[in-house]
Amino acid sequence: MTGKIKRLEDLAINDYRRTVPRFQGDNLQMNLDVMKEIERIAGEKGCKASQLALAWLLAQGDDVVPIPGTKRRKYLQENVQAIDIKLTFEEVNRISGIAQNLVGNRYSDESMRMVNL
Repeated sequence: MTGKIKRLEDLAINDYRRTVPRFQGDNLQMNLDVMKEIERIAGEKGCKASQLALAWLLAQGDDVVPIPGTKRRKYLQENVQAIDIKLTFEEVNRISGIAQNLVGNRYSDESMRMVNL
């Protein structure tokens, strides 16, 4: 996230994320700050932030199954490599604590109104 997106205008005019509250106003900068922390931990683990996020999800228990999306085979291969990243209990808790600082809803009110139509 921090590598490419620094402000809303960095997203294409038709990018769905322009409608997502997490990318609106001050939320974007606060979430970029969270992302910097995640990237720092990923660097410590020798992996990408996306891989760390998947490893964190996998560490949540056998009843959690991440379903990452991608358009490119390169990223699919990176996603699969996340299974080899082992996180300690402390690392899982550290990431969980950082993730609690994300602000803004994941979906817009308009998108949520379309659920269960």
